[in-house]
Amino acid sequence: MKTLIFNGSARKNGDTYALINELTRQLEGEYRVVDAHTCGIHACCDCRYCWEHEGCCVKDGWDEIDVYLRECDNVVIASPVYFCEITGPVLSVLSRLQMYWASRNYRHQRLLQKPKRGGMLLVGGGKGTATSPMNTSAVLLRQMNAKEIFDPVCCFITDTCHAMESEETVKEVKQLADFLNRKD
Repeated sequence: MKTLIFNGSARKNGDTYALINELTRQLEGEYRVVDAHTCGIHACCDCRYCWEHEGCCVKDGWDEIDVYLRECDNVVIASPVYFCEITGPVLSVLSRLQMYWASRNYRHQRLLQKPKRGGMLLVGGGKGTATSPMNTSAVLLRQMNAKEIFDPVCCFITDTCHAMESEETVKEVKQLADFLNRKD
């Protein structure tokens, strides 16, 4: 079992990291966490190379992620929510999914053959809404061939307490891990 986690948080001791650590502690098999703030993967520049060629013309860490993404069983997007959306850095990294979309729609080739399970860890405080980050994350997960997506794990009380202090959130992370660990 392989799981790829895209992390949109820059805070190593923050709530998003805490939930990622709780999830990975319970995952079976191997996992890889892509830290959007430090991975050095550039955003898609819409050069349209992928409309006619397999892959991306930008040579950075995406090629390594592409290999793992093609073979993994699970994909998770974990992000703080800023202004009712997942963070800009994780959106920039995941803009590179454009090559899969272009492959399907222009070259009629499916680069991501293996179906995956998907999940979301969304964290925030204040009085925002989870609608937009859930919708965005679901679209991105489907682009990564997630055929089953677990109900989003959302903790929007981090302005008053840490995510790991929420028994409900910890329980939902466990349920997400159980979903991702399923063998069927």
